[in-house]
Amino acid sequence: MNAEMSSVASSAEDTGLEVVDLRSDAAFATRQLHTRDVGMQMEGMRRLAHAFVESPDTILQELVNAAVDLCGADSAGISIEKEDKSDENFYHWVATAGAYAGFLNATLPRYPSACGICLERGHPQHFRVGQPFFDLLGVEAPTATDGILLPWQVEETCGTIWIVAHGRTEAFDREDCRMMQMLADFAAMGVRQQRQQKMLLEQASTAAAASMANDLAHKINNPLQSLTNVVYLAAEGESGGDAKALAQELSEHVERLSVLSGELLALPVHAVRPK
Repeated sequence: MNAEMSSVASSAEDTGLEVVDLRSDAAFATRQLHTRDVGMQMEGMRRLAHAFVESPDTILQELVNAAVDLCGADSAGISIEKEDKSDENFYHWVATAGAYAGFLNATLPRYPSACGICLERGHPQHFRVGQPFFDLLGVEAPTATDGILLPWQVEETCGTIWIVAHGRTEAFDREDCRMMQMLADFAAMGVRQQRQQKMLLEQASTAAAASMANDLAHKINNPLQSLTNVVYLAAEGESGGDAKALAQELSEHVERLSVLSGELLALPVHAVRPK
């Protein structure tokens, strides 16, 4: 996003988006809204740790569930830049909770986008989303009257994690921002873990496929040898003239199949690796 687009995207008047860098948001810095429930925080951390160990495929959803519970948010979500992104479908909501839960797997354009502004600035943002934004997208959804948006990155992939309120104009404070910073780090780790798990599954699948191919080669080699013998006898004239003509026509192809089978048998299972 260029500087001109960033400036426009920051204007609630034009797009319904208001995005302010928390490092320069003096009013937000003075907020002291919550008394922390240590027991709830510990339970949230326990669920996250359990998800990482026992069911890493659910970690992103557990993160947004925890964000709603720990920060008292009305909605929370995680967005990621799509690999096959276009300007019309740039960000993918890979996890959602609360009032926005129904927007799981929604895609958003590159502009206007609070996510894009957050990633461009590279720091936590305080944001609001008014009705003009949803009118631009043609979507019916509760407006975001108060929210925190944080960036995360894994190698070349980046995204955001966010919490919003749908009515309260002062729902979050600096402690919520600190909690969300930790959850943003968890989000990055969760994406990395899911990728590693996918890679391991692909490797296991490839090894299994190679083993199956090796087993299949053994199974087809014996009947192939028998067929080769039949063709050889026919070519020698022991099965009559018609058989001899057929054998001469097919012998070259049968021999080629035998060679290919031998090459397949010679391949070690570990030689095949995912690209």
